[in-house]
Amino acid sequence: MVEVLTEDGIRLYCEEAGSGVPVIFVHEFAGDHRAWEPQVRHLSRTHRCVTFASRGYLPSDVPTSPESYSQDLARSDVIAVLDALGIEKAHIVGHSMGAYTALHVGIHHPDRCLSIAAIGCGWGSKPEDREQSALACEQIAQMFEREPIAEAAAKYARFPMRATFEAKDPRGFADFEAMLAQHSPLGSALTMRNLQQKRPTLWDLKPLLEAFTLPLLVLVGDEDHPCLDGSLFLKRTVPQAALVVVPRTGHTTTLEEPHAVNSALSELFSAVALNAWTSHRTRNTQP
Repeated sequence: MVEVLTEDGIRLYCEEAGSGVPVIFVHEFAGDHRAWEPQVRHLSRTHRCVTFASRGYLPSDVPTSPESYSQDLARSDVIAVLDALGIEKAHIVGHSMGAYTALHVGIHHPDRCLSIAAIGCGWGSKPEDREQSALACEQIAQMFEREPIAEAAAKYARFPMRATFEAKDPRGFADFEAMLAQHSPLGSALTMRNLQQKRPTLWDLKPLLEAFTLPLLVLVGDEDHPCLDGSLFLKRTVPQAALVVVPRTGHTTTLEEPHAVNSALSELFSAVALNAWTSHRTRNTQP
């Protein structure tokens, strides 16, 4: 275990496993550092894998001020982890909320990144859905504030985009729900209201994404309907993007279909190491 201090004095809980080229994992809203266990078990055989609990997620600090939560702070927290561990460059792998953060790290700190992986990215991003998504964020924040955490976790875990996970793997889903029920209600509400609700959409980032030069892996389950359009947008917008669609799979891809995720990440890391991420393109079509 490593404790990282952010630029605004928040303590982040980090874990490391393995050695080699570093990989930083950034979790989703309903997960925490433990949600990456299937990836860490596999990839730590060949890589230095780092997971951390985001601010607002125990055992990291849970600041009580709304101003302590934002997309910019989430991005700077990843850099704080890199700095604290003496890592110059790493593969940045994010899921859902963490995928947005990974993209922001790639946009603002490309010199610290070997590649970016955006898994299940795009919820709440379509311009025409922006108002409805903001309302949904507020309703979810209120649910975590007002209801017992076990009840809120049970409801949130069973949102439609996770139905395939529960159907295919009831034991794994039960572990996921139990993990979610251990989260801080305050941290969950503040994260939803001040990070998720207020972050820029993928469409807002289009000019920056068109200039994105890092290797980008976009991975989405075909039953993760809120993220399909955003994932296709990333594929069409980012010159270096590759898209993997996992069949019969919902939002919690990293736990629901870990072998597919591990395989795609391994291919990404190998191609980057060989400088071959876009080697299939002719010279005239290179971005």
